[in-house]
Amino acid sequence: MTGLRVVPTWRHGQERLYVCLTDGRNIAWYDRETGRVNLLGEARREDVLEALAPFLTGPVTVGPPPVPTPAELARLTLHPDDDLAPNRPGETLLVALDRAPGPAHRLRTDPRRRALAAEQTIGAALDRLDGAGWRTLHSLPLPGGDRVHHLTIGPAGLFAVHTLYARKQRVRITDPLVTVGRRPPEPLLRRIRTDADRASYALTAEVHPVLALVAPTDVSVPHPPRELHVLTDTTLTALTHLGGVLKPADVEALHAMARDRQTWTRV
Repeated sequence: MTGLRVVPTWRHGQERLYVCLTDGRNIAWYDRETGRVNLLGEARREDVLEALAPFLTGPVTVGPPPVPTPAELARLTLHPDDDLAPNRPGETLLVALDRAPGPAHRLRTDPRRRALAAEQTIGAALDRLDGAGWRTLHSLPLPGGDRVHHLTIGPAGLFAVHTLYARKQRVRITDPLVTVGRRPPEPLLRRIRTDADRASYALTAEVHPVLALVAPTDVSVPHPPRELHVLTDTTLTALTHLGGVLKPADVEALHAMARDRQTWTRV
């Protein structure tokens, strides 16, 4: 018996197995994704491997933790007030509704709540891509009061995702107009492209615009919009099929840049 405990945890959607002493201190961890056992010290190397033996799935590399990447160092030095990664889907709307919930006797649902439901639905779907090598940030503030609803970064590139509540509504898209149900058409695609262009400027990388519709009954797109993806909450995974553009290190570096509030102050 080694006297060590193996504790499974999840980090960025990937499982890690930590090896702990009886007092709870970590002395090693096993990353299944990379097949590496990271030792914080060599003194109990054999004990660590013995404790992990039932969990190892094939050949592993054993050694000290890798040197942090520039992206990881940037994250560690980021002030908490400037870190946008903890933002929840619809963070801006959540704050606004908390400050001014509106009268309780309204006959119709506050449109902010429908917009919030849409952002939470799309945000949850994007967060589920985390295990496939994607990183998503929510409610990124832009100067002037605008914001990017979701920015998702993965092997296929960067995408600024704008959500639109369309439950039980027919949606017709004739670039740049979007018509939901019987409401008047709005030039929404123009705004979505502008937000993506601003994100491209901030990150010095191409950001593709996406319109994500939540629960429409029908979507009519007579002519595909120019350089813009139209998806629904059930088809967002199509982003993962667009081919590889970014390496994992590129994804992490862009994510580290995008999570810094100061990145967005110059657009």
